[in-house]
Amino acid sequence: MEKLFEQYRRLIGYTELKFTRSLEKQISWDARLIGIKGSRGTGKTTLLLQYIKKTFAANLNIALYVSLDNLWFFKNTLSDLADFFVKHGGTYLFLDEVHKYPSWAREIKNLYDGYPELHIVFTGSSLLEISSARVDLSRRALVYDLPGLSFREFLEIKTNKKFPVLEFQDILENHVKLAEDIVKETKPLAFFGDYLRYGYYPYFLEGEEDYAQRLGETILMILEQELPLLKMIEPAYVPKIKQLLAIISQSVPFVPNISKLSERIGINRQTFLTYLQYLQQAKLIQLLYKEGSGISILQRPDKIFLDNTNLMVLLGENYPNIGNLRETFLANQLSKKHSIRHSEKSDFLVDNIYTIEVGGKNKNKKQLDGIPRVYIAADDIEFGFGNKIPLWLFGYMY
Repeated sequence: MEKLFEQYRRLIGYTELKFTRSLEKQISWDARLIGIKGSRGTGKTTLLLQYIKKTFAANLNIALYVSLDNLWFFKNTLSDLADFFVKHGGTYLFLDEVHKYPSWAREIKNLYDGYPELHIVFTGSSLLEISSARVDLSRRALVYDLPGLSFREFLEIKTNKKFPVLEFQDILENHVKLAEDIVKETKPLAFFGDYLRYGYYPYFLEGEEDYAQRLGETILMILEQELPLLKMIEPAYVPKIKQLLAIISQSVPFVPNISKLSERIGINRQTFLTYLQYLQQAKLIQLLYKEGSGISILQRPDKIFLDNTNLMVLLGENYPNIGNLRETFLANQLSKKHSIRHSEKSDFLVDNIYTIEVGGKNKNKKQLDGIPRVYIAADDIEFGFGNKIPLWLFGYMY
């Protein structure tokens, strides 16, 4: 057990505080049970360590960080650790990678009920099920999702400057003034292409030259380990799912023929649609449904995007379709706080109210005449005019 405490101290010592995620300020850290879900590589571990270092610097002994994939847990239980920790004055327990520990939900519930003085924060895969028929943590835990970096956060890292989070409505109404204020501080277009290629996952901080390899390893771990472990996907289907992701990355964008795809992969239609839902939960793809329709696990999506542009660049072998790249960026950034639907008349319907068409700097809304509340998200422009808004500005919403 001493090694766990030594590793904890060592990790805190190496943790930097130069940049912190905006989610940290939104978390109600005083709650007794907090869950943080997110795709592999988005920075959940760093978020925990930074919070511990800033909050418990005066007395690190009352807090403890452990990863539940540590070899120590092969012969020992989480309950044993928590009991020892509380009896020695510990009050804040930070548990990383809980999905690697078979009985994590039941033991955390027991700790929550049995140690009223103990605060628990846990992180896990975006595929993590917080509620189940036997152990329901959803009534006890505050659960947050940690996405990859927004374009705004990427700019903060690259420029060492702070930029405010912008509300979607404010962007629509005041985009000219907002863009002017930002351009006074930096040149967003000078960084936008880099963000699309390698800016979504923060491990580019460890070396941009290794980014593609790290991202490829992340995809493989999700497909080969997390999906079979957490969603019981048959390993035999993993190569076919990789092939599907490659097809999506090179599409314009991808409009699925479910019957042909399910036949090609060798599974029935219902199972294939379920797998698509799992890939969306894993933050590898995003499913879009047409406006006015309900959404169910057995409904055919009208469009399929990869979750973010970095996946497109990697799986599209560095030559993704530019139109799809732009749409993927906007879908990714909008979806964090807003509902988006496929529109028959344009690219996106946002919150069932706003119509957005995506394009280059010369894009116009001639084909959208007569549609109320219509906007163009245009690439390659610093400033917009009227209802034409710089595409990059939508990367400031979180």
